[in-house]
Order: sequence, then structure tokens, then C-alpha cells
Amino acid sequence: MKRFFSFLLFIPALCLSASAQSFGGAVAVGSDEVVVGETRNQAFPGSVYVYSADADGTWNNPTKVSAPGANGKADRFGSAIALSEDMLVIGASAANDGRGAAYVYRQDADGVWNYATELVPTDEAELRDLGRGVHIMHEHVFVASSAAMFVFDMDAEGGFSMTGRLAPDSVEARDDFGSAIAARSGYVFVGAPGEADGAGAVYVYRHNHDNMQWEPEATLEGMGLDNGARLGSAIHAADGFVLVGAPREGGRMGSGAVVGFARDEESGEWEEVTRLAPFVMSRGGGFGSSITATNGEVWIGTPGDGGAGAVYVYTLDGREVTGVHRLATGEDLPNRAGFGTATAMNGNLAVVGLTGIDFGEGAASILTKGADGSWTNAATVIDDKQGYASVTGGEVKCESDSASAFPCKDVDMMSFLSLEDIGGVRGVRANDIWGWTDPQTSREYAIVGRTDGTSFVDVTDASNPRYLGQLPKTEGSQVAVWRDMKVYRDHVFIVADGAGSHGVQIFDLKRLREPADAPVVFEEDAHYDQIHSAHNIVINEDTGFAFVVGASSGGETCGGGLHMVNIQDPTDPTFAGCFADASTGRRGTGYSHDAQCVTYNGPDSDFAGREICFGSNETALSIADVSDKQNPVALSMASYPNVAYTHQGWLTEDMRYFYMNDEGDEASGLVEGTRTLIWDVSDLEDPVLVGEYLADNTSIDHNLYVKGNLLYESNYVSGLRVLDITDPVNPVEVGYFDTVPYGDNSPSTGGGSWSNYPYFESGIVVVTSGREGLFVLKKRDIDI
Repeated sequence: MKRFFSFLLFIPALCLSASAQSFGGAVAVGSDEVVVGETRNQAFPGSVYVYSADADGTWNNPTKVSAPGANGKADRFGSAIALSEDMLVIGASAANDGRGAAYVYRQDADGVWNYATELVPTDEAELRDLGRGVHIMHEHVFVASSAAMFVFDMDAEGGFSMTGRLAPDSVEARDDFGSAIAARSGYVFVGAPGEADGAGAVYVYRHNHDNMQWEPEATLEGMGLDNGARLGSAIHAADGFVLVGAPREGGRMGSGAVVGFARDEESGEWEEVTRLAPFVMSRGGGFGSSITATNGEVWIGTPGDGGAGAVYVYTLDGREVTGVHRLATGEDLPNRAGFGTATAMNGNLAVVGLTGIDFGEGAASILTKGADGSWTNAATVIDDKQGYASVTGGEVKCESDSASAFPCKDVDMMSFLSLEDIGGVRGVRANDIWGWTDPQTSREYAIVGRTDGTSFVDVTDASNPRYLGQLPKTEGSQVAVWRDMKVYRDHVFIVADGAGSHGVQIFDLKRLREPADAPVVFEEDAHYDQIHSAHNIVINEDTGFAFVVGASSGGETCGGGLHMVNIQDPTDPTFAGCFADASTGRRGTGYSHDAQCVTYNGPDSDFAGREICFGSNETALSIADVSDKQNPVALSMASYPNVAYTHQGWLTEDMRYFYMNDEGDEASGLVEGTRTLIWDVSDLEDPVLVGEYLADNTSIDHNLYVKGNLLYESNYVSGLRVLDITDPVNPVEVGYFDTVPYGDNSPSTGGGSWSNYPYFESGIVVVTSGREGLFVLKKRDIDI
């Protein structure tokens, strides 16, 4: 009988930011306790939670275990966990400035876990990420770094000494050595899923009782596995038999596999003897991401199965499979919940990680086995919220290169509102931002995009911003990482990408004038349904036309190019036409990721008064005359060296130059610093790349805007960067405010400052930062 679990707290997760906590990524089970850790917390010190059932059977009051001497830095404490009776070993792979650490805790007679010691390898000068994998077998504790695994043996008094260092002849960080460890009957198995172009491998070591040393015996490699299969991602060891996960077998969209190896007692050779695959094929299922076993049952995690994840339960008789069923999550879990990312079990108690819940914040499901042999969900647990507290009540000066916790230079913090204080629930992130100034009252408002809706904040008193309310996402649409908005005639127009049938929400901003009982949950005033999802919306306020770009998944997509809409009556928008330059875009459709459309009054007199759009089209800059919506004309397209992903750009006020960013060049290693491209567009039919500005770090750039002689760049993990463009082809950085005060500003897949809006008359700049929230900033030398 299939058991369905009820999860009421959660919302879908579409992607993980760099700082998502991934609670549930490391789990362990004792006789009556469940231990859950965070595997990806890159912002704050990690924590491990130990759960035990109360007398009434509830699991809601965990003991929280922290690293000794935690100093506020991210240490990834809880990135790996091993539990054996009264001993708990916890890895902290980012502790000690990246060297890593492994800590031992002991449980006293009252059930309290107390710090006992740190396991420190000897003579390891270049140690990195120690504690990425840990395992306990009897008196042996195994602790892995990316270069080697260290063996510590416990003496009769409970102390530890290092007795071995195990490593392949050559190992690289990309091999992911030590990410999975299993041991049984004198053998230890160490996964290296990144080895051999990601095909993966498992290293087998055998304990020699004569010299008391661990010696290499074999390297396990699956026959015919694809590059990228990642054999060794998870390991379960039995007597003379080992099951090894290859969750990406079949490619990134494959279902995955588990390979069984056995040792021939006569020859001593390890050979592949079986291969398991899910009976419900699911693209990107990840079968083999986790493996655990007890009492003749083997659980194999498949976190992408059916979107939300599943666990396959096998019954074994020795090495023979005698039965299998699929433990599914039911329909109550959101897409990409990640059920099965991590698994652990002991007797009639089990835990399953759901690291995709709440945008990667994560959760864990505690399951118990009934007398009839079926498993039911006893509790779903989450960790404590972590984040920076709101800062209001007075300006925080940038002094000694810092404003509160945030690094800065010549940019002061007027205030900061956490996501929680602008309507965000657990795991919600901020994305785009725009602004509106009430023409009647001159009050200033920030319009803040969230993954699940839009927040409205009165920032007129910059040091005491007031959250007024929110407009939730379109009913029936999906939560979206990408949300964008622009303003015309006191109405905001909002789109979302990857959101299904979202359309364009239209909201009358005049309703923000002193709403009663703030914060208010607003409803839209109008809706445009001729597009579904879209990456961005552009508005030319002079003409009253909106340009939806990157449209997909329904409606008139215009190839992802410009979907043009007459919004002169804001609450009665009408479709006006399409434009797409098929010589641009990755698929040859003219897809436009972002654009700026203006009534042209620049130096090219041939197009004076025409409506011109400058598109950032994935592969190139596209310039078009869209004055006649039924007959738009491509004027030019221009590419540039080291193209990765042409993202967004903005004109100077005299329309002579166009500054543009490429979102992929830093992460691809194509440039030496965050790159800003400088185009001379004085001839619209022949744009010329006249310069590149390279920053002193390699943070990924996102949105940029020009006001006067200043260029305001939101560059993900390096935050807001302000450039003086008085000399347009030779920008100079004159200030910054780092909204992500952790990490090293290296290329990141997400997180940090998404966008900014610098156009308020007061001179403040409002800035969003993915996990952090809304910043109200002021560049020095601008009077308020």
C-alpha cells in the first residue's frame, strides 16, 4: 500500500542560490534519534539538529549542536555526519579558512551531546575541505578531504590518534574524492564521482591485521558507464558486496543507476555483479543519489523522480533482489523538493532529506515502520531561520570600509529590510526591482520582485522604510526565480519567467497612498494574458508601448524577441506586433533576454524621433527601429570577443554609448575580471565596441543602469558597484556596497545583488540582494 505524506509548509523550489542551506543534505539515524545537518550553508555557521520523539510521539524539540568556538563565519558545519551509539562525528568542510575540520561529540548519561575533540591530521600543510565526508566503523573514524582520507583510531580511554592516510596516486579537486564513504568487515570504500570525466570510481582499501595498516585493494569502475555518471556518489557496503550510486548515468536527463560489486573469495577480485535501475523512468531522476539499508531493506534515493522525488525500497536475500516498491511522496510535495537526496535508517526508524524544499533551504522527513511493515511519515522538520536582521532608525555610515556587516566604499546604508520584513516566507528570494514616485505626493516607493510575488515599500523616509503590502503571483502560476517589472502612468506591469500561465499583472500604484491596515495583500487591477511566461518587460514611457521579451510557454512568444503591447490605456493593453532578429539568439529565433526601448534623440540624425530598441540577445547586441509595430526593421547586430551570454545594457543619457554586461563570461573563465562592454552607438547601423571595463574581482554581473555620469552595476556576490563614466570609454570605480558579506566575490551561479534602481530625485539607490533583502543606499556626495 502506498503511503502519502502531508507537507503543509512548503512552496516549490526552482533553483538554489549560492547560499541556500540545504538542510537535510546530511542525515544519520541512531536507535531512537535522528540527526540532520546543513550541507550548503555558505553564509553563516552551520548547525546540526538531533531529534528524538517526545512521550506523545512528536519530533518537534531538537537539540541544536554547533561547532566549538564558532566565530560567525560560514564553516559548513554539518556538511557530513556519522553516528554510532554515543559518538557523533560532524564535518565542517569550510572551517579554518577552508582547511576544514571534523569534530567528535559524546552523549552523556542525560542524553546531552557534548564536544569531545577535534580530529586533526598530522603533517598536512595543504589541507582543504577536511570533513567533506566522515564515517565510523567500530574503533575507526574516517575523515575525508578532497585530496586524501585520514584514519583515526580510538583508544581505550576514548582518545584518538591518526593511524593512516589513504589517497589515490593522483587526485584532483574535481574528482570529488571522499564525498561518500562506507565501511564493512575490514574494508573501506571511498567514492570519487568526479574522476574519469565524471564517470566516477570507488577506491577499495583493506585492513591488514598483520601490520594494522589500510592497504589499497581495488578501484571499482562500472562497465560502460557514461561520462558524467558520477559512480561513487553514494555507497552501501555489506559483507563482500557493495552497492554504488551513479545518479547521472544516462546523462543529465538520464534516470541514474546503482551498480553492485562483489569480491570473489578465490581470486580476491572485485567484479560488477548487478545493476539496478528505477522501474519508473524519470528524466534527471538521480537514482542512486543516496543509499541506505537495514533489516534486509535497501533504500535508494531518487530525488528528481516525478519532479518531487522518491525512494526505491528493495528487499534482498543475500545479493538477490526479491522485491521492490517505490516509496513516493504523493502530490503534496512541490516540484524539485528533492525527496531522497539523503537517506539513513536504523531498524524501524528512517530519515529522508528534501534539500530542494523552500528554494534549497531544505527539510527532512522522519519515518517510522509500523507493525504491518509499512513506512509512514512521523514528522517533517526544518531548521532555524538564518539571515541578517533589518537595520532601520538611522543612517549607517560606511566607515573603515564597512557599514554594519557589509563591506563598502563611499556608499552609506540608509536602511536594510530583510526578506521576512517585506513579506517573504522561508526560502523566498528577492530578484528584480523598480521604483515609482507618486506625482501627487512626491513619495518614493520601491517595487521589489520576489520569487512568489511583488512587495511594495515606501522609502520616502530612507532610514525608516515602510512595507505596505504585496501582490502575490498570478493564481495558478508557478513560483519563479525571475520576476521583472516596469512602470507607466502610475501602473506597474509585472512578468515572470518559468512561471507557467503568469501573463502580465497590472497594478495601480496609486493604491499605495496610505493603505489602511498595512501590510495589505493586494489584487491586480488588470491582466494581459496573450503571453504566459516572460523573462522581462521593457516600457518606453514616451510612447506608451511595452515590450515583453523572452516570452515562452504559451501565448504569442514572438520567438522570444519583442512582443509589443500598446499600454496607453494601462488597464486595457492590446497586442501591437512582434520583432525578432533571427541572426541573434542561441536558437536562431532572435530571443531577447533584455532590452531598452527609447524615443531616439541621439547623435544619429537619420533616426531622430524614431522608437529604437537596443536588445541584449544572448549572443549579440541587436538594434531595431520599431516605430511601425507592424513593420519593425532590424538596423544592426554586433557581437564581441568571448561571448558567453549577452544579458542586459543601458544607454548613456546622450544616447551615444551603450553599456552592456555578459552574464556568462566570468563563470566561463573568458575574462579576468567582471567585464562591462562599452559600445559606441552614434551610428545605429554600425555599433562599435570601443572598450571593456574589467573590475578587480570576477563576480558575475547582472543589471546595470546609468544616471548622469554614474553607472550603477549590480554584480551578484560583489553587490552594488558605482562607476564614474565622465570619460565614457574609461570608467573608474568610485564606490561599492557589498550586499553579500561572505565568500570571496568569485563567479557564482546565483545569489547576491540582482538589480538596482537609482532614479529617485532624493538620490537614494534601492538595491535587491537575493537571500538578503532590500537595501536603501546613498552614494557619497549626493545630497538628500
